[in-house]
Amino acid sequence: MTLNITKIAAVALMASLAANSFAQEKKEYPQQERMRPGMSEYWTPQPKIVTPGNQATASAPSDAIVLFDGKDLSAWESARDHSAAGWTVHDGIMTVNKKAGDIQTKESFHNFQLHIEWCIPQMDDQFKSQSRGNSGVYLQNMYEVQVLDSYNNETYVNGQAGSIYKQTPPLVNAMRAPGEWNVYDIIYTAPVFTEDGQYLYKPRVTVIHNGVVVQNNTEIIGTTEYIGFPKVKVHGDGPILLQSHGDPSPGISYRNIWLRKL
Repeated sequence: MTLNITKIAAVALMASLAANSFAQEKKEYPQQERMRPGMSEYWTPQPKIVTPGNQATASAPSDAIVLFDGKDLSAWESARDHSAAGWTVHDGIMTVNKKAGDIQTKESFHNFQLHIEWCIPQMDDQFKSQSRGNSGVYLQNMYEVQVLDSYNNETYVNGQAGSIYKQTPPLVNAMRAPGEWNVYDIIYTAPVFTEDGQYLYKPRVTVIHNGVVVQNNTEIIGTTEYIGFPKVKVHGDGPILLQSHGDPSPGISYRNIWLRKL
């Protein structure tokens, strides 16, 4: 019995010595440094300072390209033949001249923020649906954000004001009454194409109509066709085009148009 106790004690002693040896050989590493607020902050580069427009005077931001300030159409040309834009300028606004046709900016653009104000004139009840104050804002001369009198005027929903024409209806109808000014603020991201002429990334657009979001980062699936379905057409930068629609209603008016490149 004494011999067994001695053996047990010897084994315990050896185990204790082995444990102590292992503890001595275990390497200690530094603990992770405690996080401080400044470790996740960076100070450069500082964003460029842009002076916002004055709401009282409806002026543009300091970095904007002013496309129409109520004085002349020097930033625009005929979309038909690149001659001088033939719309009428009066009292700080420009009004569609249907005989002169569509007009477009002389400059082409990629990604941008566009501000544009438009007004549908008062007209008789004989003008209904798509024949009531029809126009459009074409992004890169490819994709139309519809302009129409949608105040108490029903039409196909993907053709009313604020729609991506024949594609996506607006989330809501934010139209003001005829004679009042409407405002579009449009944020547009241009498409990217693959080598074989398909969309790698489709164009996207957000439209704020009179302060109300009516298109929320909407994917545009192709050109906005009047007849037929959207097409994929490879293109680069393009102008802003304003449509002179062929309906018989009185021409609408535009004012205070500016654009910021993004």
